[in-house]
Amino acid sequence: MNHPLPTHNIRIKKLKSLLAIVENSIKGGNNYLFRNLYAYVDGVEKDILEDGALSCAVFASAVLLNQELIKKPHATVSGTVKDMLENGWREVAQLKPGAVIVWKTVRFEDRTEHPHTGFYIGGAEAISNSFTDKCPRKHHVTYGTNPDGTPARKIEKIYWHPELND
Repeated sequence: MNHPLPTHNIRIKKLKSLLAIVENSIKGGNNYLFRNLYAYVDGVEKDILEDGALSCAVFASAVLLNQELIKKPHATVSGTVKDMLENGWREVAQLKPGAVIVWKTVRFEDRTEHPHTGFYIGGAEAISNSFTDKCPRKHHVTYGTNPDGTPARKIEKIYWHPELND
């Protein structure tokens, strides 16, 4: 049977779409979509994202899942990276727009140490979920430099997926 509506052969441009989603996440003020995720921890209900302070992996994995570049959403950087590696992502040496960045683990105030992830968008800029603002923000790719000229937060790994070569 013929379908009454025309059909089209569509191929999503993953890189352009990914970058649009990431850039759009910071437009129009605060984006609270990735702020809370509730779980039972040792039998006690808890917001494991701490009202957005620990939301970088949820933000990054949601964008990657939207483009079918991973299989499921994640609340941790390690879970996100594991899923990425199982689904065709590879570590690369050079930054290019759309790459996923994992920054060196640091300790904030009295918190335990946490790695951080986000997206390189070009120039010297990245977008990731801000620990202090608790929503996605654009920032310098190394959060600027220390007084001695070293990066304020060192990039630990850069990941790229071949489907972004569209």
